[in-house]
Amino acid sequence: MIKPVINIADVELQPRDVAYPVTASGGAAESYDSLTGRIGTRIGAQQLGYNITVVPPGKRALPVHSHLVNEEMFFVLAGTGEVRIGESSYPLRTGDVVACPAGGPETAHQIVNTGTETLRYLAVSTNRSPEVCEYPRSGKFCVFAEMPGHASGEPRVIHYFGREQDSLPYWDGE
Repeated sequence: MIKPVINIADVELQPRDVAYPVTASGGAAESYDSLTGRIGTRIGAQQLGYNITVVPPGKRALPVHSHLVNEEMFFVLAGTGEVRIGESSYPLRTGDVVACPAGGPETAHQIVNTGTETLRYLAVSTNRSPEVCEYPRSGKFCVFAEMPGHASGEPRVIHYFGREQDSLPYWDGE
């Protein structure tokens, strides 16, 4: 059985998942940086995902995005920043809790470290799959699905990024 308790001091922080590498040049490479420590799977969570996210001053963890399926909640552990939700922005400080329900552009969100110290927050979300995320600034979408598949027992994860206008016809290649 997996131990259902972990102290956040024991959570190993790693660069953002390979699904979201910061390999872009120019503005994207300079604007985004974060470390993430997975918690949920380590303590046996099945319906919720949890992680610690650490964002350096002046950086963002992810682009502005909305989830069509999953809801997120953020709890600021340390630091200051700003959360953008839809067309509004709200200041963040230690102890703040943020709700980001599923929805369209009106729920698109992004956390920015506007302070001079590292921003740390706990992210909690429902863990429904498949998920669709929309990126209103760039017109992209992402379909994310987690499926059984590897002999090791690890799930097979698929991320597909695209734009609606690039969609193939249903019968293409059949």
